[in-house]
Amino acid sequence: MNKPLRRIAIFCGLLVLTLLLRDNYLQYVKADTLASDTKNRRVNITRYSTPRGDIIVDGKAITGSVETTGDYKYKRTWKDGAMWAPVTGFSSQAFGANQLEKLEDGILSGNDDRLFFRNTLDMITGKEKQGGSVVTTLNAAAQKAAYEGLGSKKGAVAAIEPSTGKILALVSTPSYDPSKFAGSSSKDQEAWEAVQKKNNADDPMLNRALRETYPPGSTFKVVTGAAALENGEVDGIDDKTDTPDPFPLPESSSKLTNEHGECKNASLRYALMVSCNTVFAKMADNVGNAKMIEQAEKFGFNEAELDTPVRAAESIYPKDNRPQNAQDGIGQASNRATPLQMAMVASAVANDGKLMKPYMVDEVRAPNLDTLETTEPQQLSQAVSAETAQKLQDMMETVVNDPQGTGGKAKISGVTVGGKTGTAQHGLNNSEKPYAWFISYAKLSDGSAPVAVAVVVEDGAANREDITGGGLAGPIARDVMKAVIDSKK
Repeated sequence: MNKPLRRIAIFCGLLVLTLLLRDNYLQYVKADTLASDTKNRRVNITRYSTPRGDIIVDGKAITGSVETTGDYKYKRTWKDGAMWAPVTGFSSQAFGANQLEKLEDGILSGNDDRLFFRNTLDMITGKEKQGGSVVTTLNAAAQKAAYEGLGSKKGAVAAIEPSTGKILALVSTPSYDPSKFAGSSSKDQEAWEAVQKKNNADDPMLNRALRETYPPGSTFKVVTGAAALENGEVDGIDDKTDTPDPFPLPESSSKLTNEHGECKNASLRYALMVSCNTVFAKMADNVGNAKMIEQAEKFGFNEAELDTPVRAAESIYPKDNRPQNAQDGIGQASNRATPLQMAMVASAVANDGKLMKPYMVDEVRAPNLDTLETTEPQQLSQAVSAETAQKLQDMMETVVNDPQGTGGKAKISGVTVGGKTGTAQHGLNNSEKPYAWFISYAKLSDGSAPVAVAVVVEDGAANREDITGGGLAGPIARDVMKAVIDSKK
């Protein structure tokens, strides 16, 4: 063989060797990555070739699957999709998935490694692959009460079982129906575009219960009261405090005033009942920023990785100077909280100071209903001592039961209800309509507390003078608590 031909042969051999190496690299090294790549059309064709497993509430499926035409055989359906979207999230042939639909996709699609043996047997016997199910902690009656209570108003509700941390209701409005873009047609594309924030200022896909933070307003006075009691700034909840009215903010020429009551030297009980800004701002200043942060964190603030398993946004009690810290102590300034966080505050108070980790997945089951995973209740902290928790309960129950209290609309016949209203300033110099808050818990005659609730209403349609925590949010909290109690009878 002459020299030029030998060079060509060597070059061709190298090309063949390179092709073989590339082929083996793709088949073995990159096989798993390519198989799971969402841009691989075959992945989605396989994913949607069988019905998806269901998400369960109170023993009943709130999801389903329907057969369609085209390459993707099945698409996801929901019952009362807009009501349940803050819990389930969406699952779409065209736009992927989020929340439980994404986090539990392995089980729901039937591709979880724990289903490998069953899937292998089904393949051998020719049986169609099935997805498993996700059993939630949600209470259908409470979810409905929260959703209907918010109605056309913008806002959110979070309800928790204090003794376990089980999430009983999680509602955000306005919401969206994930069924409308579960497929891949042009109509699905239009429905998807319609709920995007760039096209819809109300941002219906924002999960306000978990992912939006608000100034908590006067509901945070429960935390400030806890800090004052735990740090010895006041002994008895009926002892007079040395509080001027108005209260000069420290290191500032500004003075804080009150909208209600006779707040000069008021006791903690009275101050919480009529919501005295001066008393709680002074308590926050007395406790100091470091101790206020410490107390807030025991209730769950400043936790960046709170997974339910859907991750909640971080609620913030900030490092601040003295005048700002005083205002943080009444739920303003840079203080920010999710509705879930404020439900955690009410829950810990109702549970004798024990803060349980909130969660919404009770069990994960195989298609044959065998339990693959169970969530066990987990204590996050001892937010306050049992003694302090009892004092806070006494104060919160006065808010609801005393004729002067701001939470009377949350009363439930035959049930002990504790609550705290809040009307949080919104916008520069309070230029926008404020947020209406209410946090509460319900106790039965045996002393058990089956539910704690937080409600926030962003009602831009209401008259400004009508926006109060007790007036807008309190009745919603009452209906949610009553729904939980009635469902257990």
